[in-house]
Amino acid sequence: MIKAALTLSAIALMTTPLSAKDSLGVYSNWAAFRDDSPARCYAIAKPRGAASNGPFASIANWPRANIRGQVHFRLSRPVTQAAEVNLRIGERRFALAANGRNAWGQDVAMDAGVVAALRSASRMTVSARDTQGRRFTDRYDLSGAATAIDAAVVGCAGRG
Repeated sequence: MIKAALTLSAIALMTTPLSAKDSLGVYSNWAAFRDDSPARCYAIAKPRGAASNGPFASIANWPRANIRGQVHFRLSRPVTQAAEVNLRIGERRFALAANGRNAWGQDVAMDAGVVAALRSASRMTVSARDTQGRRFTDRYDLSGAATAIDAAVVGCAGRG
């Protein structure tokens, strides 16, 4: 358990920008961080079997921009702007907006739906076709996701 937490901490640090200032904690397969400039807090995880500098999922809060629960994925492979990127969390399905290796919720309502689904499911997948037409799927374990999301919210409370 401790080895897994240390590994996740190291991986999360490698997948976050160099400006990350404070670790807010590691919660099973997810971690939470706070940056000072620009002020933001986020929960982050990597999919099973991913390289340390590869794909990740994050839920961010940008207090100065009044943004809470913004969903972002760095995909394991690049996709075209017109690609269908499908997110499945438990029984819920979402069609993400994407370009290159990045995918996002299409709007604030979708972000809120994704965050709600993350809190009640144990697994999440992101599937698409890469720029060569090959299908791929990034698979996430959601153990610790809700706690990491909460830590990111609390970490940025009052920073607006």
